[in-house]
Amino acid sequence: MTTDERALPLELDPSAIARLGRQAVDFLADWVRELDSAPASDYEQAERLTTTLRRPPGDGPGDFAALLELFRQAAGQGVDTAGPGYLAYFPAGGLVTAALAELLAQTVNRFTGVAQVAPALVAMEHGVLTWFCDRFGLPAGAGGLVTTGASVATLSALLAARHARGDGTLYVTEHTHYCVAKAARIAGLPAERIRTVPATADLRMDVSAAAAMIAADRAAGLRPFLLVGTAGTTSSGTVDPLPELGELARGEGLWFHVDAAYGGGFQLTERGRARLAGIEAADSIALDPHKSLFLPYGTGLLLVRDPAVLHAAHAADGRYLQDLSPMDDLPDFGHLGVELTREFRGLRLWLPLHLHGVRAFERQLDEKLDLAAYLHRHLAQDPRFEVPWQPDLTVLLFRLRGTDEDNRRLLAEINSSRRVYLSSTTIEGRFFLRLCVLSFRTHADRVEEALGIIRSAG
Repeated sequence: MTTDERALPLELDPSAIARLGRQAVDFLADWVRELDSAPASDYEQAERLTTTLRRPPGDGPGDFAALLELFRQAAGQGVDTAGPGYLAYFPAGGLVTAALAELLAQTVNRFTGVAQVAPALVAMEHGVLTWFCDRFGLPAGAGGLVTTGASVATLSALLAARHARGDGTLYVTEHTHYCVAKAARIAGLPAERIRTVPATADLRMDVSAAAAMIAADRAAGLRPFLLVGTAGTTSSGTVDPLPELGELARGEGLWFHVDAAYGGGFQLTERGRARLAGIEAADSIALDPHKSLFLPYGTGLLLVRDPAVLHAAHAADGRYLQDLSPMDDLPDFGHLGVELTREFRGLRLWLPLHLHGVRAFERQLDEKLDLAAYLHRHLAQDPRFEVPWQPDLTVLLFRLRGTDEDNRRLLAEINSSRRVYLSSTTIEGRFFLRLCVLSFRTHADRVEEALGIIRSAG
């Protein structure tokens, strides 16, 4: 074997681990340091890099510094979702402490699908889940699991609801995230089983209309089984009337699921708890800590009132598992969701919460609520803009008093500044610019700059 072939064996010695680790951490520190001045979007080198990075790996070892530089160039292209100027969709700043937790978890590489294999690590993850359940007002004994996102959580919630209530019809609005319809399709429910309830003028589910549709379906011999409310819709950030929907679901014997993918993190704040009142009545809640808790993408939660139903809908067995026994006080996460093989996801939640403290998250979220209210107030005072809805949380919709094409041009001009990046949506057939303040790196200075760019472009 030549020296080159032995230059970087798969099993690294401690000195090599330390050397590569220092290079990686130095890269991260430089990257974060430059986020404030980095463009909010950049596509100038994308075509060249796409060609370069498609080259296959070589047979011999590469140079880590050179590969890291290629990664730096690639990561700089596209939309900078980690920077302070990203005001589109739902920003996810990506806490560095959560990334460090992921490095630790992936290096330890323990399997947490079955509690007996890694009981202490499962206990860490279970403890975080129990804390979230308590924060949402779910009863003692509630539980759940950490998923890759609210979409997977929604699929498991739908499967649990169908197992508990039977096959039938489910109820959403046009503003409900499409992951619900996708989960229904994956679960084998035909499209006609998904009922779209009308929304009110303020973009919330019409509870009276939902009740009438449920009654009509029962009269037609169908079986309503699932009612979905949203705590922060994707288009407008609007919160459905959760107390009334929970009461309707209880009265009709339906499973009540709340999609809190975006809004769930605000439950840590006093204002958020007031706006999400009624969520404690949910049978299941899906939320994305990679949205309003600033964690890296790929971090979702499913919380359920009765984990036994979740287990009944997902559990399976095999002869090769005969050496493993359930542990009375710890869940087997592989039996609570659609994934059997899963990494240890709990540390990316456990470490930041314990290290920074809950108040640090609460202060950041309160700041975002204040900044969204500030933007709404100033844009609503500008006669050139329509701002029809006051934000429930931190999503703001606005448009020029003109045509849809005028507003498309406005969005393009704003984004061409490369200091901020906004998105758009369509409400009642009209094009709206959509701005969401959510990153923990976005503060008053960038919001003021965004307001100036919007006014100038308008």
